Amino acid sequence: MPAAIHSPASAEFEALLADLRQLAPELEAEDVSPMRQLRSMSDYGVMQWGIPAEYGGVELEKRDETFGYLQLASACLTSTFVLSQRAAAITRLVSSENQQLREDLLPKFARHELFTTVGISHLTTSRRHLGKPAVHAEPTDNGFVLNGTIPWVTGASFADLILCGATLDDGREILIFIEQSQPGITIGEPPKLLALNASRTGEVQLENVEASSAYLVAGPVEKVMKGNVGGVTGSLTTSALATGAALGTLQLLKEETASREEIAEMASPLYAELDALQEDLSYMLTHVAEELPEHLTTETIRQRANSLALRSSQAYLVACKGAGFVAGHPAERLVREAMFFVVWSCPQPVMAAAMRECCTF
Repeated sequence: MPAAIHSPASAEFEALLADLRQLAPELEAEDVSPMRQLRSMSDYGVMQWGIPAEYGGVELEKRDETFGYLQLASACLTSTFVLSQRAAAITRLVSSENQQLREDLLPKFARHELFTTVGISHLTTSRRHLGKPAVHAEPTDNGFVLNGTIPWVTGASFADLILCGATLDDGREILIFIEQSQPGITIGEPPKLLALNASRTGEVQLENVEASSAYLVAGPVEKVMKGNVGGVTGSLTTSALATGAALGTLQLLKEETASREEIAEMASPLYAELDALQEDLSYMLTHVAEELPEHLTTETIRQRANSLALRSSQAYLVACKGAGFVAGHPAERLVREAMFFVVWSCPQPVMAAAMRECCTF
């Protein structure tokens, strides 16, 4: 088994990236999941990232961990997206006051004995406009009974545990783990997406699901998602994945234009933009919010990362000409994957910036 990766700059990490690049096209097939890729990540110790050493984890510097995700996304966006949802659940658990739950689950997550994901988007952006909670929690003597629909869960069909967000009658919210195999849980058939179908992202229906208080991660409190979890670092993960998507595309574009000097010269601003974006991302990860200049915010970084991912993929398609438009070519896949960032965890300022860019000549 390879040595655990303690630095994304290590030779072991480069070997993992090469493995993921080779496997990435397989995820375009029907009815597949990224289990092989996740096992490979586990073999290289990536599943230990973000988990305290006392629970068997590897505590990387936040910059190294985030740039590790960036590099992973450059090799295989689908499996890295799935990994990011696991990381979101683990980050919440690490910050939980439920010590017994931390002791029970974190070592198993570090050893990749259990896989987890999150179903919490409905507490922030997804479906809040409907006026009633997507998932209702009724307190009981032993915990809560959950009813409703989690609209978006990534990897629910192959996850052992789902970190679910739910709302009580008084408006307070909870985050609680439920076991995927529990009675009353129905994993819906994932809808056909433009890209990343192997992530198996879709809805999960809950009917009188009994959730034990032993699995309670946070709450009941108002706005449970506003807890002190992740801070600037946590909110930059999506930007890191978008930047990674751009990086992977631009690496292929450089290969495609190596002998085409005129096109390579036209593409040079994209490489400079990527370098600047990575420098600013690194700066944000190594400084506290009070030290950041006004132009460096999580929203502006996300806007730039989204835009670069989209334009890089289109430039690569242009360079590949008609061959890139044929199903199965990396160019057409990367164009579709870049579109994902327009809709994934996209706050209003980022969405507005994307609309302005689309609608401005």
